[in-house]
Amino acid sequence: MEHNEIDKCEFMHIHDDVVDKVNESMPDEESLYDLADFFKVFADSTRIKILYALLQTEMCVCDIANVLNASQSAISHQLRLLKQMKLVKFRRDGKTIFYSLSDNHIETILNQGMEHIGE
Repeated sequence: MEHNEIDKCEFMHIHDDVVDKVNESMPDEESLYDLADFFKVFADSTRIKILYALLQTEMCVCDIANVLNASQSAISHQLRLLKQMKLVKFRRDGKTIFYSLSDNHIETILNQGMEHIGE
């Protein structure tokens, strides 16, 4: 059987009950757009490494840059994006800013992603 044959219904018959059920549970367009943006954040390995580092402990930009062997400006740029998406939070201690994960959801997302790719 060719690939394109699998994608086609043998005859046109819409299952109204199934379509209605899915349409009722489908989030609105804006929520879906926001969710897509949220997952785009995870598409960059530097941001993933930052999140993994922050799984261990809160860290300042200098320490993160050292762990990732990257420039402080590159790390600051990525942290800005992670803050905008509410994945990391920060606290100031004197002149130093320490970053940490915003909540447990981020750890869960990373763990489930790793579990999925390990299957």
